[in-house]
Amino acid sequence: METGISTACLYPMETERALDLLLGLGFRRFEVFLNCESELQRPFLRELKARAHEYGAVFTSVHPFTSAMESSLLFGNYPRRTAEAFAFYRRYCEAAAYLGGKYVVIHGQPLGHGALSDREYWERFGQMTHFTRDTGARPAQENVRNLRASDPAFLQGMRAYLGEDCAFVLDVKQCRMMDHPVEEVARAMGDRLCHVHLSDCREGRPCLLPGAGAFDLAGFRALLEELHYQGAVITEVYRDNFGGTEELEQARQAVEEAFR
Repeated sequence: METGISTACLYPMETERALDLLLGLGFRRFEVFLNCESELQRPFLRELKARAHEYGAVFTSVHPFTSAMESSLLFGNYPRRTAEAFAFYRRYCEAAAYLGGKYVVIHGQPLGHGALSDREYWERFGQMTHFTRDTGARPAQENVRNLRASDPAFLQGMRAYLGEDCAFVLDVKQCRMMDHPVEEVARAMGDRLCHVHLSDCREGRPCLLPGAGAFDLAGFRALLEELHYQGAVITEVYRDNFGGTEELEQARQAVEEAFR
């Protein structure tokens, strides 16, 4: 399993500055958090790619800045808006593929929101997968707290219904915040798990840098191996979950040690 980090860890630092800082700390695999429309444009992406190339670094995935709007954009009940949203998310997939990544992280819809049934939601996701397939990257559903996909039963149903037309992002801090065992969520995703967001924890602190808490990294690796997972393990925490940036380098070393 390859390891890396999301530029989101340094938000709201500008994306290119975050990448430069993380490259300097020794990271060589990235999820990039694109934070505005101009960062989807080719000149900006070309510059990110060039900076990474200087260090022999690669990109795994893209995180959209429109995640909070996906309930109405992607999973709403207004067809014209949905069509436009599909076209916009195709641009995220094109951006990910241009950078060399395979996945665009999807949050989805809050629990209890919207008019779509679970099956209609899954069908919409499958339609988006087909719509973006020729780009070289694909949408991947994340188990975000208080959203529909936080529920292991929802994820299991989605996997059974869509098969290879779905992909999942396992975020361990989101499991903790919903009080769902990581093992239960991971097994619900099963062989459609394609991407991992890693963090650590201790009592009262559900999101810390790896190595800064009590999370069993070796046990988590064993779980992923049990599921035959071969994707990337990407550190993703919030900026207020750590102090100085030297802690990021310590986290890199802890993760590399656990997953080497």
